[in-house]
Amino acid sequence: MPDLAEGVAQFQRDVFPAKKELFAHLAAHHSPHTLFIGCSDARVVPELITGCEPGELFVIRTAGNLVPAYAPGADGVAASIEYAVAALGVRDVVVCGHSACGAMTALALGHDLSGAPAVADWLRLADASVARTATSEDVPALVRQNVLAQLANLATHPSVARALAGGRITLRGWVFDIGSGRVEELRATAPLAA
Repeated sequence: MPDLAEGVAQFQRDVFPAKKELFAHLAAHHSPHTLFIGCSDARVVPELITGCEPGELFVIRTAGNLVPAYAPGADGVAASIEYAVAALGVRDVVVCGHSACGAMTALALGHDLSGAPAVADWLRLADASVARTATSEDVPALVRQNVLAQLANLATHPSVARALAGGRITLRGWVFDIGSGRVEELRATAPLAA
């Protein structure tokens, strides 16, 4: 914990004073322009990749950047999507996969996840992505296929479907390459509107 404490001290000493006016504005205003759904992987930092300031991105991070298709009931991912789209009025949604994704690697290579049953259950949300990937051990292809599948799942959420139908939102699929810093935008082969 000492490294985190020093980081907080540095933020309070150096960063916050330089951005004091921004934080004063953010204390009373919350209007991000983009919902960024990315992987929980510590190497994928949405604000760093996009060059965004605090307050510009509404971020959801899940293992494998998975977005469950809409289903009634309590669901933290669905609630966050609904809030970003319906309450905050984000104009863009990015689903971002990345190279060397542990979740996609585990699926592609058939890793034994019996010791992590919650992880195994969560990753079953990517079964369609695995089925659509031509070569089962092709991790980069699975990463791309998974981003496209999550965009399709995202479009099943009522708030997203309404925003798409009204032309108020754009869905984007990205793949971030950790080693090169490149971001590839994927094109869906079928319309994502519901």
